[in-house]
Amino acid sequence: MFPNSILGRPPFTPNHQPHNNFFALSPTLYSHQQRLSDEKNLPLDGKRQRFHSPHQEPTIVNHIVPLSGERRYSMPPLFHTHYVPDIVRCVPPFREIPFLEPREITLPEAKDKLSQQILELFEACQQQVSDLKKKELCRTQLQREIQLLFPQSRLFLVGSSLNGFGTRSSDGDLCLVVKEEPVNQKTEARHILTLVHKHFCTRLSGYIERPQLIRAKVPIVKFRDKVSCVEFDLNVNNIVGIRNTFLLRTYAYLENRVRPLVLVIKKWASHHEINDASRGTLSSYSLVLMVLHYLQTLPEPILPSIQKIYPESFSPAIQLHLVHQAPCNVPPYLSKNESNLGDLLLGFLKYYATEFDWNSQMISVREAKAIPRPDGIEWRNKYICVEEPFDGTNTARAVHEKQKFDMIKDQFLKSWHRLKNKRDLNSILPLRAAILKR
Repeated sequence: MFPNSILGRPPFTPNHQPHNNFFALSPTLYSHQQRLSDEKNLPLDGKRQRFHSPHQEPTIVNHIVPLSGERRYSMPPLFHTHYVPDIVRCVPPFREIPFLEPREITLPEAKDKLSQQILELFEACQQQVSDLKKKELCRTQLQREIQLLFPQSRLFLVGSSLNGFGTRSSDGDLCLVVKEEPVNQKTEARHILTLVHKHFCTRLSGYIERPQLIRAKVPIVKFRDKVSCVEFDLNVNNIVGIRNTFLLRTYAYLENRVRPLVLVIKKWASHHEINDASRGTLSSYSLVLMVLHYLQTLPEPILPSIQKIYPESFSPAIQLHLVHQAPCNVPPYLSKNESNLGDLLLGFLKYYATEFDWNSQMISVREAKAIPRPDGIEWRNKYICVEEPFDGTNTARAVHEKQKFDMIKDQFLKSWHRLKNKRDLNSILPLRAAILKR
């Protein structure tokens, strides 16, 4: 969300379907009285005192990026509406900004059984408006709290919650931006998150539970929001995560078969325990890139490389406050490929089971093709290479054990054979159980 993530939005109707939701929704038109009352009951001076504690490093505050009024706006709402500014401490209000109405997205037809099963799963499990509202409400309240520590910081909702590939059970990913320059993740980011973690534990224990500081390569604070029951991961200045959220969102709505296909593949991978980077298998981000790559490399592609067609909209150098505009510049992609969802799922499994050369090739959505592996140390002795579209790192670096790699390849092969023979989703993913899990 950019940069303030606060949007105007039209009234919601009970039957409003999120598959037409090209853009995020505003938390400003609803509130949570308990949180606000909790906030009022605590003295502001006490909160400020922690910020000015001698045990904290003033250099963090000195380098925080000031966001001017012109830059504090976010993604367009669903329909023409007036902008509703967020009332945030230490940040002045700014003028209303009208936005254009986005295009609507319809779901593909499903005439065969397998395609119907994929659509049924998608419609039952895709993230709902209410799910996004819960995450946005938590983000808004947390931003206000964190601005007591870092007054001109911004908290963005990123990842699957906003990129179009979320499910009802998706966790929330948050990125705290404190300055435009890169942050040293081993030192500065850890220090900032230590302060945030302490703030969560001491001041927000009423509605945040189990906050944990995880000292990983990119450190995070993990916590659960008691109100929404959503699990969150919060990082500091992982700017590429903001950029790729909007890149993936553009792909998600470029062609109406993309989101249902991604969702069924994520559910399949999770069911077979190959969708957990913390356990040495594939992250959801890597899986999404693998699906996009497959759709780009078909004899008649279903997706192009939008970074090649619209380099000015998806440049890694574009300023953060402009990144949210990129999806508005890209019209729907009209592919001549008429394959149904069932055939595409089968083709995806076959491609990675029998066609893709894991030993010498790298998956590149940026180039819309498989490219030779680089010689750099990050790519050496890696079993799976998936290029991050903006910073060029390996998003599948978590797969560092041969046993896990073999398990992933074996599952592609077994599932391809089963699905080819049965043409029934239940042969590789129990449909009822997957729907119940959401």
